[in-house]
Amino acid sequence: MEGLFWWQYALIGAIFIWSGFVRSGLGFGGAVLALPFLLLVKNDPVVFLPIISIHLLIFSSWIAFRGAQQTRKEAKSNGEAGESNIAWGYLKTALGIMIVPKLIGVFGLLTLPSDIVTGVIFVIVSVFAVSYIINKPFKSNNKYLDAFFLMLGGYVSGTSLIGAPLIVAVFATKVARHQLRDTLFVLWFILVSIKMVSFLIVGADLQLIHQLWLFPCAFIGHLLGQRLHDSLHKAETPRFFQCVGAALLIVCGIGLYTTLVGM
Repeated sequence: MEGLFWWQYALIGAIFIWSGFVRSGLGFGGAVLALPFLLLVKNDPVVFLPIISIHLLIFSSWIAFRGAQQTRKEAKSNGEAGESNIAWGYLKTALGIMIVPKLIGVFGLLTLPSDIVTGVIFVIVSVFAVSYIINKPFKSNNKYLDAFFLMLGGYVSGTSLIGAPLIVAVFATKVARHQLRDTLFVLWFILVSIKMVSFLIVGADLQLIHQLWLFPCAFIGHLLGQRLHDSLHKAETPRFFQCVGAALLIVCGIGLYTTLVGM
């Protein structure tokens, strides 16, 4: 990332603040909503993906751990056993469906036209997003359709880091609202860990020097996003899903635009 002007470094720092804000506030979208802007500054995804991956590993594990602590604290104060902040049952089911497509995507064993796959994903997720916004969440009630969406999301998350919107669209209808964000972060940690292995195998530059100043930027965004999450968590269910739907629709709009421009 050397050879940039000072204002380009400033823009990159601001984008990582935005990335941390979105990731912490909604539980997804940190990569998808940041990468298009980062590529406008420096059009080289290999530079930014390892940085985003390491940030995601750190913050996902931290948020899930803090969520577990908060759940135990609330349960203890109420004198109850308490429910886990992670929907382990559905997480294991989803991982069983996603793991093979994920590995196929990571190691490039099956190459599909990236623009077509990306476009299909964003169109599908747009349908989910609109259904959330109008307060009529789409529920397939079809395990095979859900499995297809998870497999497609797993494959794309293996080839890049943009599979989250499709995965979230399924998880949001299967996981309880108070467990959704922490469950997603455990999933992101597992999926990104697999992706990091591929970076190490090919000897990719992990940009460790730039981690030193970009991590504080992401941390500032994380703290701001935590306030957003707290307000959404206290909101009524329709408001929560409407915010999720709006975020998904923004993700899809940016994704479709960048995909069409690149074709």
